[in-house]
Amino acid sequence: MIDVCFTCSKDAVARNQDLEFERNKERFQFLRWGSKAFKNVTIVPPGSGIVHQVNLEYLGRVVFNTDGLLYPDSLVGTDSHTTMINGLGILGWGVGGIEAEAVMLGQAVSMVLPKVLGYKLTGELNSLATSTDVVLTITKHLRQIGVVGKFVEFFGPGLSQLSIADRATIANMCPEYGATVGFFAVDETSMKYLRQTGRDEERIAFIEKYLKANKMFRHFENPDEDPVFSQVVELDLTTVVSCVSGPKRPHDKVAVSEMQKDFKECLDNKVGFKGFGLSAEKQKSESVMEYEGQNFTLKHGSVVIAAITSCTNTSNPSVMLGAGLLAKNAVECGLKVRPYIKTSLSPGSGVVTYYLQESGVIP
Repeated sequence: MIDVCFTCSKDAVARNQDLEFERNKERFQFLRWGSKAFKNVTIVPPGSGIVHQVNLEYLGRVVFNTDGLLYPDSLVGTDSHTTMINGLGILGWGVGGIEAEAVMLGQAVSMVLPKVLGYKLTGELNSLATSTDVVLTITKHLRQIGVVGKFVEFFGPGLSQLSIADRATIANMCPEYGATVGFFAVDETSMKYLRQTGRDEERIAFIEKYLKANKMFRHFENPDEDPVFSQVVELDLTTVVSCVSGPKRPHDKVAVSEMQKDFKECLDNKVGFKGFGLSAEKQKSESVMEYEGQNFTLKHGSVVIAAITSCTNTSNPSVMLGAGLLAKNAVECGLKVRPYIKTSLSPGSGVVTYYLQESGVIP
């Protein structure tokens, strides 16, 4: 959870972190004690980034080596977006607190083997489409199909153009499309990512050797390696367009070109997931608010919160740098944010903060 109490100031990060330490002092002290008291416990300090991204960049091993015994990495976590790690080829999903405690104490997780839906990606994305557009398209599609209680595994030649950051974005939104996991098998792109994030070359070598020996290493352009699935559906990436979701649910995809029309229709529609049930008279209503000695007029559609804080895509270089370039150009053109709008940015990790600063898109 991202808790933002201070915004719109150069010292907002420091003040928010100070407040976090103040509110969670006892918790942090307990965790620090635990990191020293137990051998097999690693505690990532607060302020290091979003846990799922830290896991992707640093903690995930892909293959474990325990006293010479090699076996695939796996993960259970108490957050629904634990599934993000599936983008790196590590099987993982969210569980309840009691289940997680049992695993920490050495107990196994039991489950009924699920059906596995194969989701085949073909074609190429157009230059304006992002991983966010892809995942919103997939989310709407899988919601229509119904994948609750199932594993979804992505495959097909279209995967060759998706980076690990893109795959992690799709895997992260697994709870939104309803599956238990959204899995991507390990391939050459995965190996490149391990090198980029500083994993040891010797470790990378035995990961690749182990996975190839056990036929778990994939070449997505080769259909002979495709597994046998319970069901197969397909998405042509050339059909993906720039889109958003809403106004209330992530799987209610709306093309950007249709956004204005859709919003006006939602104001008219009866109260529901795609409606607010407002009469024509109420749609024209306005409210005057005072903020820092100034009066501002708000109406339906006014922006009051602008946040880039989701664990889904705050670590994806293409969308983060795209947002940064958009903001930078807006400032250079003289555009300003209304003072009453609560703005927040929470980069997924220190690496993200670094490349945003180095690229010159944030002060």
